[in-house]
Amino acid sequence: MKKILSVLAFQLAAVSFTFAQQPMIYLTGYTYSDKQANIGQVMTAKGKPLKQFKISGRDASSVEINKSGELVVKAATLKKSPKNLEISITAGKGGQQYTENYTLLADEFNRNKVIAHRGAWKKMGTPENSIAALKEAVKLGCYGSEFDVHLSADGVIFVNHDPEIQGVSMEKSDAAKLNTVRLKDGEPLPQLENFLKAGMNQQTTKLILEIKPSVVSPERSIQLTHEALKIIRKLKAEAWVEYISFDYAACKEVIKLAPYAKVSYLKGDKSPDELAADHFFGLDYHYSVLQKNPDWVKSAKAHKLAINVWTVNDAAVMDEMLKTGADYITTNEPELLFEKVK
Repeated sequence: MKKILSVLAFQLAAVSFTFAQQPMIYLTGYTYSDKQANIGQVMTAKGKPLKQFKISGRDASSVEINKSGELVVKAATLKKSPKNLEISITAGKGGQQYTENYTLLADEFNRNKVIAHRGAWKKMGTPENSIAALKEAVKLGCYGSEFDVHLSADGVIFVNHDPEIQGVSMEKSDAAKLNTVRLKDGEPLPQLENFLKAGMNQQTTKLILEIKPSVVSPERSIQLTHEALKIIRKLKAEAWVEYISFDYAACKEVIKLAPYAKVSYLKGDKSPDELAADHFFGLDYHYSVLQKNPDWVKSAKAHKLAINVWTVNDAAVMDEMLKTGADYITTNEPELLFEKVK
């Protein structure tokens, strides 16, 4: 009976948390450049363009709304080449006003196919999923640096691949215990917030956040998803972060709460038609899935889904996937892949 009550209590808490996290204002984009002043539209939670709102904040005078209702950076501002712009958007009336704060970013992100799996660690000897490995991926000039997250027993998100590290359970241990773990270079086991802050010190490499499925319960996977989005919203890190997961429900939860985020599915058991119907950004499958289903490449491109493959460390398979038409390749050997894509 106690077990049933505890499960019910958890489910009720999860429901209330879901409503607490639903933003009321969305942007369809977060970057700009001297060639692309349009950032995107301001949208409601129901997916409709927001008609009336107020722009404030440090750089409110640097942006405007064009005739199409899009948020754009003013030409005079673009000439100054600002690295970022800070704005706030407020909508609603009286006691029903909502305000969201945003960091808009000059788009300096690398345009290549290289995603460093758990960072660039193998050649440099840095620990996987460490801030040091992230920094090495940035130095290499990777499009993205992938990392994995788990939720501690008391609701703190840590970066690590496996469900355990050095014999310590990621999900069944509290943050105090996980904070005692040291990686082989002495770096503390990263908390997501610290990891993101390190990644936000640059704007050339995307941060590819993998939501690890919970080994405790499906509900905890959803809770992890919500907590991750809460931190990203708090840090205004949307311009940097893309999402992947083997958990289809977690992916769909990201799409629900951040409908303009880039979300890709990892497991390989969904066709491009299914992913497109559920509004995914792309598929991110083991390369063998595309070898077995070559028609999925054409289908994905027809749906304008991004194609990523993992984890490709063999030179011949890299060549095959590049020829197949992969948009991105996740690898433990980013240096080798760069030899092929430069």
